[in-house]
Amino acid sequence: MFTTKRAYSPTIGEALILLLIIVGLVSISIIKFSAPPHIPILLSIFLLILYGLVKRVPFHLLEEGMVNGAKSGLPAIFIFFLIGLLIATWMIAGTIPTLVYIGFELVTPHFFYLIVFVVTAIVGMVVGSSLTTSATLGVAFIGIATALDISLAVTAGAIVSGAFFGDKMSPLSDTTNIASSVLKVDLFEHIRNMAWTTIPAFLISLIIYAFISPNVTNVHFDRLASIQAGLLETNLVHWYSLIPVVILIIFALKKVSAFITLAFISIFSIFLSLFHHIPSGKELFEILFDGYVSATGNEAIDSLLTRGGINSMMFTVALVILALSMGGLLFTLGIIPVVLESVGKLLNSAGSVIFATACTAIGVNVFIGEQYLSILLPGEAFQSNFKKVGLTNKNLSRVLEDAGTVVNPLVPWSVCGVFITKVLGVPTLEYLPFAFFCLLSPVLTILFGFTGKTLTYAKSE
Repeated sequence: MFTTKRAYSPTIGEALILLLIIVGLVSISIIKFSAPPHIPILLSIFLLILYGLVKRVPFHLLEEGMVNGAKSGLPAIFIFFLIGLLIATWMIAGTIPTLVYIGFELVTPHFFYLIVFVVTAIVGMVVGSSLTTSATLGVAFIGIATALDISLAVTAGAIVSGAFFGDKMSPLSDTTNIASSVLKVDLFEHIRNMAWTTIPAFLISLIIYAFISPNVTNVHFDRLASIQAGLLETNLVHWYSLIPVVILIIFALKKVSAFITLAFISIFSIFLSLFHHIPSGKELFEILFDGYVSATGNEAIDSLLTRGGINSMMFTVALVILALSMGGLLFTLGIIPVVLESVGKLLNSAGSVIFATACTAIGVNVFIGEQYLSILLPGEAFQSNFKKVGLTNKNLSRVLEDAGTVVNPLVPWSVCGVFITKVLGVPTLEYLPFAFFCLLSPVLTILFGFTGKTLTYAKSE
């Protein structure tokens, strides 16, 4: 990932102590003080610079390491800007509201848990955000489950499973774009490759939710009906609003680059929006930068539809730059290389490398509680090991999503775990046993690693 040269070689003891200090600093800041990850990462960068100066490493080499680390994230940053544009344009074109409306149409009183799982998966893919799906559609389903007097824990587990399936497989998702862009894997190739583990996990979860679903007959879905009515009142639900989705699928099948795909569909969606609303130039540019703002007065609808824009991606862009800068320093100071050289002797097969990567991604979620870092840090650490055993980078990006992205909501003190518990009112440890998709994903990726199934090897020169 980095072109940074090692400027110092610490002992294995020094390297482990520094890593433990950084993990402790980030963990305590996020878990105890609810700090955004940017600040503890920046403090960790200061600590690494101080360590380098004490070891007489010239500052210009430390600075070069940070710059090279951040530079590796530029492709991801450009994609993030386009993702912000696409979400905003899909809002004004009515694409996202229309797909959410269709998702509500699928809800029936039969196979309730299965329907919750499928609908949240669909909306999660459309919105590209597991937390938004959980905070809007998830809250509605929890309200229905309460009225039906059925298990809130299982309902929450189905919501989390569906939302994170959608987040993981959506081209609009932050984590999906981070995993693909930072490892220089084409976005749609990454999504296609994830299907080998994601689809089996989805189907197994589907069967389980169908089996354990109660059969409720006399139910009035008043809350969902009110949201549907509110969506219609926005004048954003139209049949032609689905055309951008068709184009997205065609471009993905044709393997058109993510940059061109997102740019073209964003421009097309702007023209499509003119069929039902003609914004002023000022209004359009505000939407493209700050995102679409829904003002229906319905809190659920406004929360679901108010999103997008370049500005909405700045949190992620800043985090990527800081995390990769810290990674560049860890490589420049020889900390990660020394640890990998010690551990690498044990990682001589595809199965062992994938197992170690998955465990590290899970460990970052448990000890630090940050979803993005569970992708970025193991991605930096294990790329050379994947190359060593002949595996392509798309194997690594898949493992990071299977064991990083979907595990975060299962940790009570993680960013996603705290948020979901707050909005759904169900403790993390209560819904954890029923979040079947999130539990199955890391198991399947490790299993396929040891069996060699679905792995892609680099061609011999």
